Amino acid sequence: MTKPDDVVLRASGARVVYNEGTDREVEAVRSISLNLQRGEILALVGPSGCGKTTLFNAIAGLIPLQGGRVEVGEYQVDKATGHVGYMLQKDLLLPWRSVIDNVTLGLEIRGMAKADSRGIALDLIRRYGLAGFEESKPAGLSGGMRQRVALMRTLAFDPDVILLDEPFSALDFQTRLLLQADVTRIIKEQRKSAILITHDIGEAISMADRIVVLTNRPATVKAVHDVEFRTDETDAVNIRTHPEYQRLFAQIWSELEIIDETTRRAVKAA
Repeated sequence: MTKPDDVVLRASGARVVYNEGTDREVEAVRSISLNLQRGEILALVGPSGCGKTTLFNAIAGLIPLQGGRVEVGEYQVDKATGHVGYMLQKDLLLPWRSVIDNVTLGLEIRGMAKADSRGIALDLIRRYGLAGFEESKPAGLSGGMRQRVALMRTLAFDPDVILLDEPFSALDFQTRLLLQADVTRIIKEQRKSAILITHDIGEAISMADRIVVLTNRPATVKAVHDVEFRTDETDAVNIRTHPEYQRLFAQIWSELEIIDETTRRAVKAA
């Protein structure tokens, strides 16, 4: 049973409507309630366009809610407060800045002294495999290295919650598997809490402690699954060979509202 002190983020009846009050009103998110526990990685999966990113933006305080509330710790999130870090699909590194200067960017914007911000950045860079690349420019890095820099930039200002918005979708399959393990390990080592949105069921199972399945738009919670068999395993390849992985994958696939009747008949015939 989750204790109140163990919950770092709470969404209660969150609702988002675009063009509210007009004849083109679109309800994107409908009455979503969920908790994120301390030290947990929670994955959100759902059909394309169901409202996952909209929910993310509301949690980050980037768009307003039309109903319900989102709280991080003791704060109600009604604007970007700094309690939530956002790692996007694209790394958005500044090409003219070095690795260390990209990692310190958010700290500079907050007005932290240069010596202090560089100390934080150097510790992250050396701890997580980019020692020797401190002065390299993004153009000289692989896609996986760039995403690692983006994660370090997010971790540098010590947010309570990290939002991962399909951060590996642009990477090749092998790099994606390696980064899934790396990011999971780093988040656990830093004792952070994270929410991951992904279209990849395997990625969700490989990284998350719990998986929330969302319906088609307007997004609501359809099912919640505990990924109990993962325990402390972070190797995405090992996880995918576990018998329980296959069972859970099939269960979540059956819950996603993404297959029309024509596709069902084609799959059945095959």
